[in-house]
Amino acid sequence: MTDIAATQSPPPPVISDAQPQEVAPSVYVIPDGRVPLVPNVGIVVGEERALVVDTGMGLANGRRVLAKARALTDLPLVLTITHFHPEHGYGAKVFADEGVRIVYNRSQQEELDAKGPGYLEMFRTFGDAVAEQLEGVEFVEPDELYDDRLTLDLGGLRAELLHFGLAHTRGDQVVFLPEQRVLFAGDLLENRIFPIVPWFPPHDVDVNGSRWIGVLDRLEELGPTVVVPGHGEVTGPELIGQVRSYLEDVRARVGAASGTAEEVKAALEPRIREDYAGWDAPEWIGFAIECFYAEHHG
Repeated sequence: MTDIAATQSPPPPVISDAQPQEVAPSVYVIPDGRVPLVPNVGIVVGEERALVVDTGMGLANGRRVLAKARALTDLPLVLTITHFHPEHGYGAKVFADEGVRIVYNRSQQEELDAKGPGYLEMFRTFGDAVAEQLEGVEFVEPDELYDDRLTLDLGGLRAELLHFGLAHTRGDQVVFLPEQRVLFAGDLLENRIFPIVPWFPPHDVDVNGSRWIGVLDRLEELGPTVVVPGHGEVTGPELIGQVRSYLEDVRARVGAASGTAEEVKAALEPRIREDYAGWDAPEWIGFAIECFYAEHHG
């Protein structure tokens, strides 16, 4: 019998109109609702300014996020993006038009300059619902760039913007709130979703599974108690270990396998899918296998 759910189109990638959830004092998340191509969005309200983390995909989503932030506070806003992928930051123009200060790390900006237009065109091929959200997208320059670390004083709260180097992308950024021990991890972490490994040779190979594992070690050292993944439910620090264990598992299986990349992928993919049966987006398993295969074989 046909699986009806499998034949249905996914919901449009629209930020939820739900009330932001307070996950720690003065720290809010607009949850993704497990909708594909919708991220968890953060809003952190200090005594002097507020920080928005990610905008969603496109102008309509950006406007919704801005409205949610404005419903929480009328303080000056700062916007930062976890990485350059469309569903996380292609609503930034809405904030720029309102005079919001925008802060990126330098690697993220360089990656956006180099790849942003290509990703915009690629995502427009993902169906009418996605293309509609991307109408009118324009890239904007940040007001401030930093290299590895920047501390934002929000007034009574600090936000540490941290870049640890190549992992999921070249410019991955996390936001850590040391007073509340809250970590916004972007797509370095997903909850019950196979990690998104954007291994797209020859167009984009700026992802490294082993370095990703090393970055997760750094995140664990921060000592968060609340972890906001790029996609999936807000949870605790155990998620870092779960994602690291998965990446280590795939790396070990690929290292022990023999054959061509296609042969190794064909052999391992169904087994991995079965072993992580409760996780969504299994299409990313094959990309992870190919990425680690390239690490082993060059």
